Amino acid sequence: MQFEGKSVIITGAGKGIGRATAQILAARGAKVVAISRTQSDLDSLAAETGATGIAADLSTAKGAREAMARAGTCDFLVNCAGTNVLESLLDMTDDGYDTVMDINLRTALVCAQEFSRARIAAGGGGAIVNVTSIAGHRGFPDHVVYAASKAGLEGATRVMAKELGPHGIRVTAIAPTVTMTELAAAAWSDPAKSAPMMSRHPMGRFAEAEDVARSIALLLSDDAAMVTGAVLPLDGGFLAV
Repeated sequence: MQFEGKSVIITGAGKGIGRATAQILAARGAKVVAISRTQSDLDSLAAETGATGIAADLSTAKGAREAMARAGTCDFLVNCAGTNVLESLLDMTDDGYDTVMDINLRTALVCAQEFSRARIAAGGGGAIVNVTSIAGHRGFPDHVVYAASKAGLEGATRVMAKELGPHGIRVTAIAPTVTMTELAAAAWSDPAKSAPMMSRHPMGRFAEAEDVARSIALLLSDDAAMVTGAVLPLDGGFLAV
């Protein structure tokens, strides 16, 4: 699972799962191109790992395409940029819908499109990992648009695997359970909400960002050479019970 001589683009690399993935892949020899909204996060990541940082607003297709053009042709792509607006169906707003769908689904598709075009032009090969969520598999209150965005990305993952397989590009998704990031803290900080959820995890804990990052590294590696079109739940057994 070493990545010497390989390069990877990671969106949402400034914080959380994206940052942990950048750290792990850099430690295993990859050249990391980190895309994030916040320059200070990129600066600290560069100092820590040597990653090349690209500050970008990925909330628009134009911003995503410009960032991918700056990133250039790489071997791997990790679509990790994500956001959430906690709204129920009855309280859903147009702005909330647009914010979540633009980042979680459209940005991922645009980045995958630009990555794949560059890989095919370079002769093919490579891999994409899309970060989704168990929210796309189970219904959680106030996550209606988030769930739709993540389930949509999993459906798109299967289509991409079918379309890009002939070019030697593998496409998989990883669906974490609650992962202890800043985004998750906003949704699960209330013990009344988190305790019943925790009790449904046979492993007895939520995930850490490093847990997800290690599994992303596995999906990118040659050890997963025959894995494409699959969604890997990283859920401590939540979906099994």
